[in-house]
Amino acid sequence: MRNFLPRMSQVSSAAFNNTVLRDGHQSLAATRMSVAQMTPIAAQLDAIGFSRLETWGGATIDVALRFLLENPFERLATLKALASKTPHMMLLRGQNLVGYKHYADDVVEAFVNASAKRGMDVFRVFDALNDPRNLIAAVRTVKKAGKIAEGVICYTTSPVHTLEAFLKLGDDLVEIGCDTICLKDMSGLIGPHAAAELVAGLKKRHPAIPVVLHSHDTAGLAATAYYAAIEAGADMVDTSIAPFANGTAQPDTVRMLEILKGHPRAPQYDIRALTEAREYFNGVFAALSKFTNPANDRVDSDTLTYQVPGGMLSNFRNQLKEQKMTDRFNDVLAEIPHVRQALGWIPLVTPTSQIVGSQALLNVRFGRWKNFSPAAMDIALGYYGRTPGKVDPEVQALAAKISGKDPVTIRPADLISPELPNLRQELQKNALPETDEMAVLYAMFPEQLKIYHKSLSAPPPAQSEKPITITTPAHATPKEQTSPTRSHFAITINNTRYNATVEEL
Repeated sequence: MRNFLPRMSQVSSAAFNNTVLRDGHQSLAATRMSVAQMTPIAAQLDAIGFSRLETWGGATIDVALRFLLENPFERLATLKALASKTPHMMLLRGQNLVGYKHYADDVVEAFVNASAKRGMDVFRVFDALNDPRNLIAAVRTVKKAGKIAEGVICYTTSPVHTLEAFLKLGDDLVEIGCDTICLKDMSGLIGPHAAAELVAGLKKRHPAIPVVLHSHDTAGLAATAYYAAIEAGADMVDTSIAPFANGTAQPDTVRMLEILKGHPRAPQYDIRALTEAREYFNGVFAALSKFTNPANDRVDSDTLTYQVPGGMLSNFRNQLKEQKMTDRFNDVLAEIPHVRQALGWIPLVTPTSQIVGSQALLNVRFGRWKNFSPAAMDIALGYYGRTPGKVDPEVQALAAKISGKDPVTIRPADLISPELPNLRQELQKNALPETDEMAVLYAMFPEQLKIYHKSLSAPPPAQSEKPITITTPAHATPKEQTSPTRSHFAITINNTRYNATVEEL
């Protein structure tokens, strides 16, 4: 396996982490890429030599259970077996794990350990409020498991999010034991000057700590921000592979290589291999067409005002369509900054992006704060952690009145008793395997886990005859001849595209 940590920027080129198997399709196809669509390309991605492959975490675990009827841990193990040379990376929501609320420390520990045993190498750990207290349990467990803990600064803009505040958060991440720091720009807000300033500041204060920049090209800024960050000493940036790239996702790898062409810190990756990967993913993108939206591909400067993350934007459009509120899309977006300010200028990243988005929808539909969601009330009252700015006193008082809860200032997880014993009882009661993997999945997605487990014993659906279509370029000859006896073809089998090599024997 390659080293988890790159050499320092002063003596090496920058490195690319690749997100196509996680954030790329989460941001552009509502997280619907299945493990069956990933396995044919996994070994080829592994061979390209990325610093990391992001293969898990974020919304992939929820969607795998809820819509794809896949065991998320089995997905991780499968991808790890097929791509064993490149370190695997996941996005972990701190005390929220990959769910939408805080869980007890014993559940956090069980989840991290189970993920590490299945092959996860790098845990990118963030808190939606940038409260480092919510990272402590996860970081501690990652370190104990011998894996890499990457602490996250969630980038956003507001009157309280200053350069010094971000650099102080970087200090806090190093203090709690993080091995690397990721500047996570989930909404694509960071411009080149701000990126360079933050990276340079972090490297000056912590020269031995690798720094990563993650962004989205929603507003068209990510590629230039990456260039500036690399100039300032960033050790890694996140890229994806088109068509699961650009727009609300990360910049395309080939595009980023061209932008850096001739730069002394430009990395080197095989363009032919990247082109073949793109051709494969073109087929997957087409197969997922009902989950894609052309609006997610275009540059949208409105995100600089609304600060909606790429993954949320993709899912949000689908949700409004389901609720027959597509005509109110702009109204809901315009309400988001008001909600965000009232809740203490919180960053918008899962789960706060969903909470703020849902509250904005409720405000538009029923009037401001006429229908107050329980999760938004918990943010106002401190049950998600310390907010970056002050919560609107009237909003907080309303939340306390409706919920009957008092505001809190302690680490929220300190209010939660150990949960694993009860979770194991629930597994037994529901005839589910009593393992840590099942326990942590049940903690976050109980109903989805029951449905998934029930599907394992259900008879397979009747299969109708489907044609197998083999496609080649328009000139009807192999697209590339690498030797007199070997040809490459693109093959589509039941709407899933594969790359194939045909050899004469």
